[in-house]
Amino acid sequence: MKETSLKLAREHGTPLFIIDHQRIRDNYRAFKKHLPRVQAYYAVKANSHPEIIRTLFDEGASFDVASYNEFMQVYDYISHFEEKDKEFYIWDKIIFSNTIKDTATLSKIRRYKPLVTFDNADELKKIKAHCDTAGVVLRLRVPDVGSQVEMGSKFGAEPGDARQLIDQALDLGLVVEGLSFHVGSQCTTFDNYAVALSIVHNVVCDTEKRGHKINIVDIGGGFPVPYDSRVPQFARLAAVINAECERLFEDDVEIIAEPGRFMVATAAVLVSEIIGKARRDGKIFYHINDGVYHTFSGVVFDHWVPEFEAYRTGAAEVCAVVGPTCDSFDKVTLSAQLPADLEIGDCLYTENIGAYSIASSTRFNGFDGARIVHLNN
Repeated sequence: MKETSLKLAREHGTPLFIIDHQRIRDNYRAFKKHLPRVQAYYAVKANSHPEIIRTLFDEGASFDVASYNEFMQVYDYISHFEEKDKEFYIWDKIIFSNTIKDTATLSKIRRYKPLVTFDNADELKKIKAHCDTAGVVLRLRVPDVGSQVEMGSKFGAEPGDARQLIDQALDLGLVVEGLSFHVGSQCTTFDNYAVALSIVHNVVCDTEKRGHKINIVDIGGGFPVPYDSRVPQFARLAAVINAECERLFEDDVEIIAEPGRFMVATAAVLVSEIIGKARRDGKIFYHINDGVYHTFSGVVFDHWVPEFEAYRTGAAEVCAVVGPTCDSFDKVTLSAQLPADLEIGDCLYTENIGAYSIASSTRFNGFDGARIVHLNN
């Protein structure tokens, strides 16, 4: 990919964001191979590019959305291929996993009989008032220690409150379909999944003893991407999840998940260009035509540490790579190992930039952001 990327950059210009759809297919197939019981609902927020939606839909994926616009992006696409009047078919294709939804959104999606999550009593009241056609899934708070991005401080009901919330939903006449959790993004502590599944199992048993069947268990996302050799292999995590699901849940319980990063992180690379060079306090600063307000937004929002490679060799030293804006905050890294003799006009190469990059890019300072090129789509 590295040699190909430079050729494409010369053809299309920089910064250039290159998406390899065969890698997306490979990632999806690896997920299904190792977790055959689990239906993957791709987390659209990781990268919402329409071509990615198309590729994953063709592979058999469903979709996890968090806003009305994401919901309609997916719905408008899949509605061309599905029977619109098939009862509850949308539950097999979309879950609205944002636990807090404004009333306008709920009113607009009511007609689609959506599957939505909740984690508090006030949300239930909103759903009843504005989207009473929905099936609801209770999101539980579970341990997320060791994850790159934690979730528990903002989302999830305490397991001890689950009985009361489920009863409230049923008393309101809502259809309680399932339970969900999220162990945090880029989770490398596999015990988190085992503990979370045990918590969910206890709630399932309590609920079913009281006469209500739980049909769906949503194990969320967080599946680790091999950014480097220190990341535990996904196959090891899958073995834990498979064993626990087999032990804890009957065959008629549908297991779903919300992988986002796992599907797309390794499927894109970025070619950026050096537009300035300076030495400050003894360190070389390479100014490039992309930065933290644009494709490298994951540095800010995703706690991501990008790696840079040069296209030519040379004696390396610790360098800073900074973005093109006039804001001094726009520093991508202060510790890149790069040749010291790179010149203005040379390009840098960054792998594993497919998730939480262009999805959270802005137009700050009037910069348009990277061009996008697709391979194998």
